[in-house]
Amino acid sequence: MQKVFAVCGVKNSGKTTLINRLVRKMTGAGMKVAVIKHDGHDFSCDVPDTDTRSFTDNGAYGTACFSANRMFIHRIGMGETYEDLIRLFPEADVIIIEGAKDSSFPKIEIVRNGISDHPVSNPANRFLIVTDQPDGTFEEPSAGFEELDRIIEAIP
Repeated sequence: MQKVFAVCGVKNSGKTTLINRLVRKMTGAGMKVAVIKHDGHDFSCDVPDTDTRSFTDNGAYGTACFSANRMFIHRIGMGETYEDLIRLFPEADVIIIEGAKDSSFPKIEIVRNGISDHPVSNPANRFLIVTDQPDGTFEEPSAGFEELDRIIEAIP
């Protein structure tokens, strides 16, 4: 059964750091993990001065490049949803979404001293707070940043 959950929190709370630690731990245990990140700004993901970039620059709405070891697909957005992107990874054991604080996905929220003092995400399906604040500070269960096994065990 594929597990899908979000890691959310305010800017600079440590989302990427925690996700990278979870990915290393899970893949080290033999799991296949995919990560989906929402970027609130436009971004460029194709390398300048490559054939695929030239196709896009000349009007192609999508390009794909593949080898024996990897593939790259660049496509102009068509209003995709998280669910559309999740379907791109049918073989993943775990899909982690970075962000999605307003969603109803199961979620971990990071609350870190000096960055935030309370959860800001939609409480629906929030199952864990990862924090450096003392136990019992929040209504939800909490775990410290280094308690990766505890965090992984809490994932529904």
